[in-house]
Amino acid sequence: MTCSRPNGVYFGPFEVTSQVFLTTPHSFALVNIKPLLPGHVLICPREPRLRLTDLTAPELTDLFQVVQRVQRMLAHHYFAGTPRRANADAHADGVPAPGTPEAGSFNIAIQDGVEAGQTVPHVHVHIIPRIRGSTAKAAGPGDEIYDSMAAEDGNVGGALWDREVNKLRQQFGDRPRAGGSFPSVEDSERQARTVEEMVAEANLFRSVLEQMGEGIEDGPRQ
Repeated sequence: MTCSRPNGVYFGPFEVTSQVFLTTPHSFALVNIKPLLPGHVLICPREPRLRLTDLTAPELTDLFQVVQRVQRMLAHHYFAGTPRRANADAHADGVPAPGTPEAGSFNIAIQDGVEAGQTVPHVHVHIIPRIRGSTAKAAGPGDEIYDSMAAEDGNVGGALWDREVNKLRQQFGDRPRAGGSFPSVEDSERQARTVEEMVAEANLFRSVLEQMGEGIEDGPRQ
């Protein structure tokens, strides 16, 4: 059994078909119901594996290959405005070409287990683009994005639970709680997005992948 059930794609117990913008033989990528920053997306194995150590070698390889593909797509979309000297070589002079991963930065994170803040019982990798001059980390030690991920701001399972509260309370029990916080906690107010907002973003990311010549759906490998 995979999470690509007859009636859609599932992230843990949650049906997320309309949020998915890329699928491969072992993985899928979806937009986030509660993004911490613009472009915050999730990558999951197609099988509903609970922990990272549950993945097979092919699943693990495919998962992180998708992470790299999605990084390149997000860079193409979000880092295109990075200034660069005319005719400069990206590696020769240290100035990255606009639209490449090197033209910005990323947070890549996995909350592996409940004690680490996992709120959906399905392995997922967070990819968060950090745009220079916009959403880049502030100067100094530490990064509030990790505190937000561990707080209610990053409670993906809770937001999905809210969307289907009546059905899920009967089937799965109480609402998941945020957790796994680092020492300092940022408390910013953010609301879960609507289905329409997530569908629009998923369509946008599909179009970016197509512009880059990347397929958005790969069939099973033989």
